Amino acid sequence: MFLPHIIKIIAHNRLYYYQNEKGTFMSAVIQKISLFLRMIKFSHSVFALPFAFTSALIAASGLPSLSQIFWIIVAMVGARSGAMGLNRIIDRRIDAANPRTAGRELPRGAIGVPETVLFVLCSFSLMVWAAYMLNPLCLKLSPVAIGVLFVYSFTKRFTWASHFVLGLAISAAPLGAWIAVKGAFDAAIIPLAAAVIFWLAGFDVLYALQDIDFDRSHGLYSIPRRFGVKKSLYLSRSLHAGSFLLLLANGLIFQLGAFYWAGMMVIAGLFIYEHSLIRENDLSKLDMAFFNMNGYISMTVFLFTLTAYII
Repeated sequence: MFLPHIIKIIAHNRLYYYQNEKGTFMSAVIQKISLFLRMIKFSHSVFALPFAFTSALIAASGLPSLSQIFWIIVAMVGARSGAMGLNRIIDRRIDAANPRTAGRELPRGAIGVPETVLFVLCSFSLMVWAAYMLNPLCLKLSPVAIGVLFVYSFTKRFTWASHFVLGLAISAAPLGAWIAVKGAFDAAIIPLAAAVIFWLAGFDVLYALQDIDFDRSHGLYSIPRRFGVKKSLYLSRSLHAGSFLLLLANGLIFQLGAFYWAGMMVIAGLFIYEHSLIRENDLSKLDMAFFNMNGYISMTVFLFTLTAYII
């Protein structure tokens, strides 16, 4: 009479053990995924992705196909994830020595180098696969894009122009999206790509201001270290002014219409406000200028270009 009761208890305990183990495993997986997403700052994808979509809209003279949109997203996510992971591996000792970055996942040991290498290989493989699914030219150019991303990670060790190399790498977003839709390169898209280079370099100079003392003491190169805070601020403003002019040229080349020009007025206001946040003797709002304003700028370019084609 006790046997069924005993069997019931054993079955209940086994089920509890299985559920507990399954829950622990899932929790560990979610935690690991969260660590990788923080390591690559996945939320910052908003910076470059809207420029890729803007270029795709222009190339298609409207909405690209759903297949093209999907594979552009996959390529962008793969490229950016691989690039960030690669940069974290190459810079892990520098990051460990810098108080601002010592708490990052690799320096503090939350993620290991071997698994980060695997993550980078998977990310770049995803990018190459997406390029293959888009068209032959995208596939042929994918190693070039990876090469630029690889070279960038070393540039701060020998040149203050590293900000422009990063801008060149990010300009692959509009260039790649154009080729993804058209299947060929066209010089008409160069002003938009150049606008991205100037835009990225301009706010990367601002970002580098927070490490000016560390760069000097560790022999690293940047525009702030080379020219000082005041001149760096002027240069950043000049780069963003150039980016704005190139965005205007983009509108003229493709005759994007009234809604695009309304968006350019908003962009001008955002650039002005971004630089009003930072003073030579007050960098306290640097995070707001870097993280918020530049996300708003790229999204505004995309949304007003989208509106120009829809309406």
